[in-house]
Amino acid sequence: MKGTQEPAANLHPALRLRGFQLSCRNLPESNCGRVFICLTELRHFADSNALHRDQKFAGTNFRADPSRARVSNRKKSNREVSLVMRYRTLVVLYSISLAALLLTGCSATTASNPQTAPQIVVQPANQAVTAGHSASFSVTATGTPSLSYQWNKNGTAVSGATSSTYTTPPTTSADNGATFDVVVSNAKGSVTSATATLTVTSASAVTITTTSLPNGTVQTAYSATLQATGGTAPYTWSVGSGSLPAALTLSPSGTISGTPTTAGSSAFTIQVADSAGNKASTGFSITINSSSGGTMPAFGHVFIVLGENDGYSGTYNSSNMPYLTSLANKYGLSTKYWADTHPSIGNYEALTAGQIFTNTDSDTPSSLPLSSDNIAAEVEKAGKTWKDYVETGGSGASVQGCSALNNGTYYVRHDPLQYFTNINKANIVCFSQFATDLANNALPNLSWLSPNGCDDAHDCSIGTFDKWLQTELGPLLASSYFQAGGDGLLIITFDEGSGSPDCSTTTVGQGCGGQVETVMISAVSKMGYQSVAGDPANYNNTYDEASILRTIADALGVKTSGLGGASTRVPMADFFQ
Repeated sequence: MKGTQEPAANLHPALRLRGFQLSCRNLPESNCGRVFICLTELRHFADSNALHRDQKFAGTNFRADPSRARVSNRKKSNREVSLVMRYRTLVVLYSISLAALLLTGCSATTASNPQTAPQIVVQPANQAVTAGHSASFSVTATGTPSLSYQWNKNGTAVSGATSSTYTTPPTTSADNGATFDVVVSNAKGSVTSATATLTVTSASAVTITTTSLPNGTVQTAYSATLQATGGTAPYTWSVGSGSLPAALTLSPSGTISGTPTTAGSSAFTIQVADSAGNKASTGFSITINSSSGGTMPAFGHVFIVLGENDGYSGTYNSSNMPYLTSLANKYGLSTKYWADTHPSIGNYEALTAGQIFTNTDSDTPSSLPLSSDNIAAEVEKAGKTWKDYVETGGSGASVQGCSALNNGTYYVRHDPLQYFTNINKANIVCFSQFATDLANNALPNLSWLSPNGCDDAHDCSIGTFDKWLQTELGPLLASSYFQAGGDGLLIITFDEGSGSPDCSTTTVGQGCGGQVETVMISAVSKMGYQSVAGDPANYNNTYDEASILRTIADALGVKTSGLGGASTRVPMADFFQ
């Protein structure tokens, strides 16, 4: 605002006043800007004149000289009227100018804040990362809000990349040399940034640094964490081949954990992949010991008897087998035990020798004489005793005309010790001798019990076998062998069952014979125990005939090195205190 004289022609028509002029210099070219800025100066000038008027007349002394006061009052009145009129004129002009501003469609905001197109202030910078890591690009721009952004990779718009910062997905070597720019836009226009280049360097090779894994124990929590180096973290772990011990799992982060349910050894391959897709693998093994550390309590007397051809689901908790079910619930039940093969004969061979010599049921001791190591031979070598108690007797048996609870056919294939030529066959006796030896407290260290084809449920119902167990073995379980301090162990199982897998093999540990019920009874049993040891996905880790053979051998303290598959099995020690 100035009080200097300017040619009236230089002023906006609404701002020409008599006696003073306003100078509006360096105005915007638009009428909106010219009117608004001059209007602002006009209002300021009016306010200043009003203040000057009040100050000039406020100090007049009317008391000192009344005559002068009258003259002064007249002068004051004339001057005041002049200034008031001038001030009122300014106010009127201010109102007229404001109306002109509004009539031209202008506003204070439009005039004082004109819109501007975007401008890049800080350009995106080049980035360098290791493969597998993300890269971030950013831009700083000015301009009238609101600004929008669209990032491009190699000239192509990146979906969803619509902010001032863009972070790439994890990079790969294929991203090396990629270029990135961003288009910034608003209502006044757009601008494209300079191009930034991404450099991706290869990561070092990923390597598994763990060299071995700890062993575990059945029913004891297990945890081990794998380690790797190199590559680009994070790592993802998986089992490449083979399988972990039953009930153990490998997390993607590399921790093997769980509570093992099966004693045995498992071999497998572990694979690690880094975030760039590079992989490495290493072979490992874990041995799971039984809950007693792989050892069995010592037993002075072991008894074993088999039922025929019935699977687990058909016998356990069956209304036709209440006695066996009561024994399973009171003492101990293996819920994951699989027979080794089909048909019967191979399973009996695995129970005595740890091997499967034939799957031909018609083979007899004369057509298939065996001289391999077996449990009876090892008992004899250890200076201990054994007997095979046979019902009925008949073709192929070393005893004939033996009595039985029920009349039935004698099947020599159900009496495996008959096949071996390297044992004392005089120890094969009629079943009636069993009651006599029990009464006389003269039972051998190993008692093999061989019911005939009716009493073992081959030709008769499973209910017949259940009643046979109660009749013939009830007195045994009531004896001192199975009371507190007794040293008896009774194993009741079935030769083969039904269900998957259903196959024939000469290799133990394949589970081909199906799942069957197996009950372990002793004075030192974990009462009511149900063993979950077993892994149907890896039958070498599942209890089978070779596991029972190892259990018998360890219980009696005899060698197992010559007993085939039993030599590498662990005993079923988890059943005992």
